[in-house]
This record gives sequence, structure tokens and C-alpha cells, in this order.
Amino acid sequence: MPIRAYSGRMANNSLETFIEGARSTWGPLTSDLVASCRENLAELLKGPATEEWLASLHRESPAFRELHRDATRGFLLLAHTELDGRYRAPHDHGRGWVIYAVQRGEVEMGTFVRVEDANGSVRLVQRDTEVMRPGAVKVFLPGDTHDTRCISGPVTLLRFTDRDLVKEEKVEHRVTRYVDRDGVWSDPQRG
Repeated sequence: MPIRAYSGRMANNSLETFIEGARSTWGPLTSDLVASCRENLAELLKGPATEEWLASLHRESPAFRELHRDATRGFLLLAHTELDGRYRAPHDHGRGWVIYAVQRGEVEMGTFVRVEDANGSVRLVQRDTEVMRPGAVKVFLPGDTHDTRCISGPVTLLRFTDRDLVKEEKVEHRVTRYVDRDGVWSDPQRG
């Protein structure tokens, strides 16, 4: 049964249903909130490709598209299209948390742990790597670090965030993007 919108009307498609579900459960970061958002995003992935919002993503294959920005609650739903081989180096999301969902294609995501040496330099140790296929949903909480590589594209990737990560990175300077120094992922600010 569709979730009732705040406007009193019923959701018309899977995207509107997702937005209304996120709005209805939104609050401070808790295990219940993450589980609810994860479940709603998994349901969104089941939406028919004939819905205009999804058909246009497949037709136009935008590198980036904002699907929804909630002016009251601050969360965003974004779509990304990536081609074979596209790699994004390890990074965190500052104070933000993110849920990724693969709608089509395959993407490999590695997770890392930040390790500080006695001399204060910081490096990453890779924890694992996972291939995400259509229907897969993965959560990254504040402090989690990961990379992504498109291995079978085009990949249509949905990214739900609790805040504007461009602002988090460019204005607040809270996102860390690691650099490769002789085969070791290092914090550019801490050697």
C-alpha cells in the first residue's frame, strides 16, 4: 500500500513513494532510521523502468542528477551513471552518511580502515572488496571510508545522503580524499 504524502495525495510512482517514506521516518541518525532508509531504497530499486524518472536516467545516462532535495529535512537522493573503468579513490563523507544502491550494472566497492602510525602519518588498510549488482544496497556511516570502480557499465547508481556532501567537502572541508603514495593510500593532510 502506498505511503500517504504530507500533501494528502497518494504517491504516483516508486520515486515519490521513496521520498514520502524517507520523510515519514526522518530524524536523528539511529539504527532504525538507517534500516528504514535502506529498506525504502531497496524498494525503490524494484520500481519499473517505464517510470519516467528512471526511463530518463537510462535514456540520458547523466553523470550526475539530483532526484530529490528535501528542503526541510536536508536529505538528498542523487543518481550517477558511470562507465566501465571509472574509479573513485578512497574517501569518506565527512559528518555525512550515505546509502548506495545499484539499479543497473556492476560496481566494486572496497572498504578501508584509517590507521595512524606513531609518527602521526595516516594510511588506509583495505578491509574488503564487494561487487555490487542490481538490487544491492550498502550503507556508509560517518567515518567509513570506501572506493568505487565501475566493472560492468553503464552503472546506474543511486546515492541517498543525509546532507549535501558537496557543501560538506567544498565549504566545510570535512571530507577526506586519500592519495596514492607509492602504493599506500595516505591522508594528504597528514602524510
